[in-house]
Amino acid sequence: MAHALKLLIGQVGNIATDLPESHVLHNGIPSAIEKKIVTDPIFCSFNGLDNDEQADPKHHGGAERALHYYPNEHYEFWSVFWQGMGLGEPKTQFGSGAFGENLSGQGWQEETVCIGDIFQLGKATIQISQPRSPCFKLNHHFGYAGLSVLMQANGKTGWLLRVLEEGVIQPSDTLELIERPYPELSVRTCANTLFNKEFDHQALSKMVDCEALSVNWRQHAQNWLDSGVVNDWSRRLTGNFK
Repeated sequence: MAHALKLLIGQVGNIATDLPESHVLHNGIPSAIEKKIVTDPIFCSFNGLDNDEQADPKHHGGAERALHYYPNEHYEFWSVFWQGMGLGEPKTQFGSGAFGENLSGQGWQEETVCIGDIFQLGKATIQISQPRSPCFKLNHHFGYAGLSVLMQANGKTGWLLRVLEEGVIQPSDTLELIERPYPELSVRTCANTLFNKEFDHQALSKMVDCEALSVNWRQHAQNWLDSGVVNDWSRRLTGNFK
């Protein structure tokens, strides 16, 4: 099944912020989360789309995180949540690219795609490597301090992909699933196992044994198995660098 999508790229800038933790980032937060829709053919290398930048290469980008897909369907949820919480207008409007994704489309969600799924996208072949781990920069981007924690808890994170074969992608190209080697490990199951469940030896072991899962996520699962203690997410989610 093929699904149309939008391609997006961004350059490094600064997110202005007035949230409480911003005292550690006086001059704004370096980020390339602001994305613009691509209207011309673009080359997709092993590191992602041409001219798409990352401000923090330690935690973003690279071969295992070359692309980020975010389901466009989720934006309706976020709009309703914002209204229900009486938050007024979000600092960033909800819509394709708002969460910093490179690929924005409909038809795939965290419950319906799996770690290791291989897709054809134009001349490029890409593979799901891990769920997205939301971070504190989202809080500043939208002006709501609890966004990253909520996204991790509700599982509407999107997912990251590696590039197996480089190639040119046309804006009109569709995303077509061509192989599913790990049908038992959906993106949602994987994220829930690490973030939203009690210690589950069997589920964590499946993650460790999944060769298509990124090295970083397999290590997180192994660490929990070895120590019996869940990783500390607070720095990533809140930006508290004390």
